[in-house]
Amino acid sequence: MQDKKSRKWVIAAAVAGVLVVGGGIGAAYANGVFDPSADESSPAAESPASPSASAAPVSITATPADGAVAVNPATAATVTATNAEIESVSLKPSAGGPAIPGVLSGDNTVWTADAQLAFDTTYAMDVVLTDQAGKETTRSQSFETVKPANEANAFMYPQNAADVGVGQPIEINFSEPVTNKAAVEQAIKVSSTSGQAGAFYWITDNKVRYRPEAFWAPNSSITVDMQLFGVDFGNGMIGNFNETRTFTTHNTRLAVVDNFTKTMQVFIDGQLVRTFPVTLGEPTWPSPSGYQVVVSQHEKLPFRAESIGLKPGDPDYYEPFDASWASRLTNSGVFVHQALNGAVGALGRINVSHGCVGMSAEGAKYFYDTFDAGDVVQVLNTEAGPVSIDDGYGDWNIPWDQYAGQP
Repeated sequence: MQDKKSRKWVIAAAVAGVLVVGGGIGAAYANGVFDPSADESSPAAESPASPSASAAPVSITATPADGAVAVNPATAATVTATNAEIESVSLKPSAGGPAIPGVLSGDNTVWTADAQLAFDTTYAMDVVLTDQAGKETTRSQSFETVKPANEANAFMYPQNAADVGVGQPIEINFSEPVTNKAAVEQAIKVSSTSGQAGAFYWITDNKVRYRPEAFWAPNSSITVDMQLFGVDFGNGMIGNFNETRTFTTHNTRLAVVDNFTKTMQVFIDGQLVRTFPVTLGEPTWPSPSGYQVVVSQHEKLPFRAESIGLKPGDPDYYEPFDASWASRLTNSGVFVHQALNGAVGALGRINVSHGCVGMSAEGAKYFYDTFDAGDVVQVLNTEAGPVSIDDGYGDWNIPWDQYAGQP
């Protein structure tokens, strides 16, 4: 065994370039002179340099995992390297298309995508790594995102930039049933320039409404921010869009129809401006009471008794006619419209309609011209109960504590 003194000499010589070991044959030079007596197998002829350290095993942890299917496209794709630095990450659709951009952490061990994935896409991921010994390797894997059968959409009313009455609730219809209602509600933010808070009310698993405690403030702006991309609706259905809509309310327009007086009083911004005689539903077809909201308007609209379940020969059957200046209040067929000529004599006196608010030609056209979608009609003192929430917009007939406190 070499003593410390001889080992120091060999190391010094190696640094000076006078000790060469290579190709399996060792030859020693001292002071520039070849020494044939040096034995290549002797300890003095062995290289004193430390053997190269083996690099620790390299691995990656990726999200989504290799081979994953039905991946939510809202998933933030990430790669974490172990015992290596990340040189590059290529994440792009296998069928072709632009790569998903991403950013590296300061120590080059974590890569995070900074763009969303797409639905119904197979992605290929190639990660180039450099291990602790400087060796470069590549890790490759793939995954698939949610198929179209599991995409969920939604449709909102009012439309973007619409101008509506103060009684217009927000309605969102979903293409798939929503069982994870709390997550969906959390993803929808409603704000208004009036600062009014509101609440959601689920009519069915596919339909939700939103309104404030009192009517919207007139001349205000309401913004609905729907961040539903990637939201789990339940049953494996995933929201596929983000959208922000803003609509406005115009001035307050309220028509109060009183069965006792057989009149409609029109209030604009709280001021009574017109009064018209009306006829309401006869006893077997009483007009619904409570708040009703204008849904749509039609200069001419075909009225057919069959639409309310009547057949020729029924006592209450009526011949087809086209109603003039028809403003729809309910899905079930309640309108404000011009009364037929034979009913004009009943205005202000008796009820002869099948639940509609019949008016003179002047009155019906005035209502048609003055009122619009979202404006409010309040019907008082009829024999029927209020319009239900699912028959037009009967939201305002539900007490606020019940509306906001829906389980």
